[in-house]
Parts: sequence; C-alpha cells; structure tokens
Amino acid sequence: MNDMTAARSIETFRRNFSGIKNEIEKTFVGHSGLVTDLLAALMANGHVLIEGVPGLGKTLLVKTLAETLKLSFSRIQFTPDLMPADIIGSTVLLTDSTGGHCLKFREGPLVANFILADEINRGTPKTQSALLEAMQEHQVSTGEKTIILPEPFAVIATQNPIEQEGTYPLPEAELDRFMIKLDIGYPEEADYLKILDRTVGTEKADVKTICTGEEIIAMQKLARQVISAPEVENYAVRLVMSTQPGSAYAGATANENVIWGAGPRAVQALVLIAKTYAILDGRAAIACEDIRRAALPVLRHRLKLNFEAHLKGRKADELLKEIIRNLPEQP
Repeated sequence: MNDMTAARSIETFRRNFSGIKNEIEKTFVGHSGLVTDLLAALMANGHVLIEGVPGLGKTLLVKTLAETLKLSFSRIQFTPDLMPADIIGSTVLLTDSTGGHCLKFREGPLVANFILADEINRGTPKTQSALLEAMQEHQVSTGEKTIILPEPFAVIATQNPIEQEGTYPLPEAELDRFMIKLDIGYPEEADYLKILDRTVGTEKADVKTICTGEEIIAMQKLARQVISAPEVENYAVRLVMSTQPGSAYAGATANENVIWGAGPRAVQALVLIAKTYAILDGRAAIACEDIRRAALPVLRHRLKLNFEAHLKGRKADELLKEIIRNLPEQP
C-alpha cells in the first residue's frame, strides 16, 4: 500500500468511525468516551460486555449501533429457561408441498453478524457455553452439524450488576473472551435535559446506516496494519504481568489485593484496541499512551480480587490506576 492509498484508507476509516459515533449519539446521550471504546473493540474484531444499572440505555446503545451498520442483527433476551437450541437452532419436522414430511434445520438468532445478548448473566451455564463457542470459534455446533457464522461477527452483551436473584455469574473463561468491559454510570445533569429533549417530545431521531459489512471488515484489516513497536508491546506485556500476583513485575497493589490477573488475551486486546486509538489520532504507530488508555476497559473484568480487597471496598479500576501509575514506560 503506497502512501497515497494509505492516507485515503485512514481518512475513510476516520470518517466512517466518526459517522457511526455521531449517529449513536443522536439517541445515546453522553458517555462519548464509552462509545469510542465500544467502536474501537468492534474495529479490533472483539466482543464487548456492558454493565450498568437498569435504565441507563445499555440496550438502546447496542440497538442504535446495529442501525448504523448494514448487517444482520439479532437480539437474544437471556432467561433461565433459555436453552442452547433456542439460540443455535434446531431440526424441525415440516410438511412439504406433496403432503409428506421432511426434517429441516432452522437456524437460531445466534446465526447473524451482530448479536445483542441482553442480560447475559440470566442464561444458564449450558446456554452460555453455546454462546462461548460462537464467540471463540465463530461457529456453532448442533449434533453433527457445524454452522460457520457470518463475518464480521460480534457479540455485545449486557448485564445488570445489582440484581443477583435468578442469575448465573459469568465464568472467568467466558469473561476472558470479551475484549473489553464497559461500565455505564449515571448521566451528568446537563445530559438529563438532553435525554428529555430527545425522548418525551414528538420528534424521533433518524439514525442512518453508515457502513456495510464489507466496509467494517476493511476497517478491521486497516487497524491491524498499524505499527506496534517492540518497546510498546513490551510495555503492554509488563502492564499485564503487573496485574499477576507473584510475577516479576507485580507490586504491592497486585500482591496484596489480587488472586489472579490478566493473561495473554489481555495483551492482544491492549495492542489491538491501541491501534484504533492511534488511527483516530492520525498516527501510524501505537504509543504507550494508547496502551494506558485501553487498560481499564481491557483489564477490569480480568482481575479477581481477594477477600481482603473486597473487605476494604477496593475496586478493579482503582487498583489498575495504581498499577499504571507505578509502572515505568521503560523497564
């Protein structure tokens, strides 16, 4: 790719990214940085977990994103009685035109480009494991049949942190498959007024389609071409190892508060997310600042805190900020 072609590709990337973000913010008010992180994960071909109390617009955010993309979209409402066949699909007995009977496989809602897994922690472990295969392998299996999922493929899951009755906490193996976890907080005072302006009147936001699936795949490929220098990759590795108690780079923060930390997938996610940040800043290579910017969403769900940390009210984000402050860019 010559310089002129690269410049055009980067400009297209930034224009499409900005267009998608602007359309989302027609309905999802505030949290501009969170929307950027969500789209960065999409550009990195990753899955996203969104957590927040009810009524903050988690589902609205994902539905609006789907409207901006010309992709097949499915919403799956996870409940305790949801079975794997309900999301993968099943073989059904049909009557043909001659009056006879035949067996035909009907695909479930998981066979789509873009999946909203609403209240994922209400699904049983068996159903969550079916989703896990789709997230990791981009395929689903039922009986002797294997279905390759369409590309691009992304799962954006939501969960409510305050309702624990009738829920099944996500196992660490499944949490690790989510490239980032986003926490949605309450809006600012001015944002409440904007929400009222856009929801209680007669005007309805007109969300436009910005990108096709082919354009998203092209953006994902371009993001991977951003340079990651060895010293920056080394910083990402040391940052992840700093979350692992007992490692060569673990300090008092990790050793005293963490049972186990992040692993190889976290390093991959840090670098991939950082590449999108670099493009958005007009740079052809990632910097340590991009790694730090990606650290909280990439690492917060990969730390298992010990009893003492919970007793003292410590939070993963707080610990990560301490770890980042204490880690020099150069070893």
